[in-house]
Amino acid sequence: MAEIPKDLDEAIAQAQAATKAALADGLRRLQVEIVIPELKAQPVAEKFIPALTEDFGEHLKVYFPDAGAAALARRDWGETPFVVRGMSEIKGQMQPGDEAFLFVEPSSVEVNELEKMCQEAGDRPVVLLLPRMENIAVIGIGVAGRNLRERFLNSLESCYYIRNLEGAALFRCYPSPWQVWLEAGDTFELVSETATKPVGDVLEQILAKATGSPDSQEQPPQPKRQDFLSTLKSFMRALKQ
Repeated sequence: MAEIPKDLDEAIAQAQAATKAALADGLRRLQVEIVIPELKAQPVAEKFIPALTEDFGEHLKVYFPDAGAAALARRDWGETPFVVRGMSEIKGQMQPGDEAFLFVEPSSVEVNELEKMCQEAGDRPVVLLLPRMENIAVIGIGVAGRNLRERFLNSLESCYYIRNLEGAALFRCYPSPWQVWLEAGDTFELVSETATKPVGDVLEQILAKATGSPDSQEQPPQPKRQDFLSTLKSFMRALKQ
């Protein structure tokens, strides 16, 4: 069983292993989510991509949300065996010889284009790396929003997910279930496992039970508590240099 990573490199390594395990089990639409606002997608993608090139090599196609971000990646990465393009670029259109697709940091703005491209990919593997679609529920109102979730968003499997909570972390590393870890001094301890992602009231109840508080939001701050986000900042600095 995977445990909370000690640094960003370990998180990326876990994400690579989780992605390969999910693909080996036949899953074809995957998400890798390291939910940290300050995290830069391009250097994370550069470290993550070898997990896919091991299996797909030059038949992997990497997409960024726009042509500018793709051009910047091509400049920084130099010669690569795989194609790097913006999602709407004519030169980036999917080809029959493409075997797998990586979308780097797609957001709710690109969700319609993303859905079309996933449909075009068919049964070929699609991986969303660091998607920015946490607010996707606000896209579309009523029936339109519900249809979007049922038709497309629910088809995406989060094979790797980690997010800081107040004094805790929500974590999933395929094939393990969804887990909630609670801070215990300088480390974390596992307090919950669920088959599906705990959100809303379910997550609040898990945290309340783990902390012994009737309302986890009223839990007083613990002295010298180490926030999960702060533990990654030193590793993020190295990527920004």
